[in-house]
Amino acid sequence: MWSPPLQGWYKCNTDGTSKGNPGQAACLGIYRNFKGEVIGCFAHNIGIATALVAEIMGVVLAIECASNKHWNCLWLECDSQLVSLAFKNPRIIPWQLKNRWKNCITKINTMNFFISHVYREGNNCADKLASLGLSLNQFTWWDNPPMVIRGDLFRNRLGLPCYRFC
Repeated sequence: MWSPPLQGWYKCNTDGTSKGNPGQAACLGIYRNFKGEVIGCFAHNIGIATALVAEIMGVVLAIECASNKHWNCLWLECDSQLVSLAFKNPRIIPWQLKNRWKNCITKINTMNFFISHVYREGNNCADKLASLGLSLNQFTWWDNPPMVIRGDLFRNRLGLPCYRFC
């Protein structure tokens, strides 16, 4: 279940997807305030990549966008435990993202920053937006959420759970 950040903080849920491993890949981030209101979101088709590269690229872009917008109290939440571990063990980072990762670490050292893991059920909006990212030709930013996730965002704001059935 999605939970809001504290007042004065921004929460960004990120995700990455790869149709094949490697395969066509995309990443995204959804920023919300303490009321659960979307203040912006992005999706980016990154071409052919592994799932790990897609997940980490989502985190990199989320930190870069937050820094550029001066959102200096950032709670990052993702459904990849490996990505969460990368903040403690940078050897996990794929070589092609090492420089951008190091730049992001420098940025978060100037922020109030927190990262957490959430199961996919708590990241359902990001999961849906990742699929949309595969259809894009370039990095896309929305000030208002795309229609495809508005119903899920509403359920999140109400505190309703999202179930995944096997």
